[in-house]
Amino acid sequence: MSITTGSWRELSPLAIARSHSPVIPYQGKLYIFGGGGPDFKSLDSVVCYDPATDQWQDLASMPTRRSGTAAFLADDKIYLVGGGFKKPDGNFQFLHTVEVYDPANDAWSAGVDMLQPHDYPAATELDGWFYILGGHHPEACLGGPKTDPGFDFCERWRPGEPTWQAIANMPTPRFAAAAVGQQGRILTSGGVAFRPEGFNNFDFFETYDPATGEWLRDPDLKLPWPAAGHVMCAVGNGLLFIGGFSTDNIHARAAYYDMNEQRWHRLPDMPLPRAAMGAAIIDQTLYLVGGWADDGRTPMNSVVAYHWG
Repeated sequence: MSITTGSWRELSPLAIARSHSPVIPYQGKLYIFGGGGPDFKSLDSVVCYDPATDQWQDLASMPTRRSGTAAFLADDKIYLVGGGFKKPDGNFQFLHTVEVYDPANDAWSAGVDMLQPHDYPAATELDGWFYILGGHHPEACLGGPKTDPGFDFCERWRPGEPTWQAIANMPTPRFAAAAVGQQGRILTSGGVAFRPEGFNNFDFFETYDPATGEWLRDPDLKLPWPAAGHVMCAVGNGLLFIGGFSTDNIHARAAYYDMNEQRWHRLPDMPLPRAAMGAAIIDQTLYLVGGWADDGRTPMNSVVAYHWG
């Protein structure tokens, strides 16, 4: 079966609806961390999903409640990086914080904190390095996302290093973008930020080359529609692109970019529109966990899978 002719199915739902939750696949299971729950309250709960049984398990809570967090797997440990939460006074707190989860012992420890706070950044791993790219601007914690110009600061770290390392700033400050590591480069797509002309989603890619330390924009590589809060995964020699905000709406659309053909293929739509969802691939199945419903305010407990194997 081709990735362009796969099918969706509904899975057992989350006990607590959530959005902006990172998902890490590990030993055939999915680990889901925190996120934004009902009433915009960030969560500290951690749950594990077993695709073999379609069942959920509660795990040890995160030391810090947060959403918009990035997560990475290395050496059988899961690293939770940045994010933020809404304080009782209505303002946001964005975090430098890194915490490390040990699945074997269901236990937490402190990690090496970032140089800057990053909430809802683009994030990916490449050649053993964890990359954190932009996110909400640290000074946008008062006005909320509709007035947020986005952040251009980027940094990276790999396990064993004493500190994070600043890299070249993104050419375009933004948050709710997506990043993948592919063919020795980092491709960062979409995202959103406030500009004088308005609050718009982006449709372009900016590519970072670690070998040169430079960012470039390929004018021939664009999303088929503007998007923020979307999923982007490297699959084979291509990119899997799912959902997200687009022109002030949340969509169920999905597409696959074939690098060889240099063209996008539409995939079957998701069962429901969603944005800011957690995502992970195990074998030839993409799992989408929670997210925001099409009203852009309500977290979902829905979990779906797209299978093309």
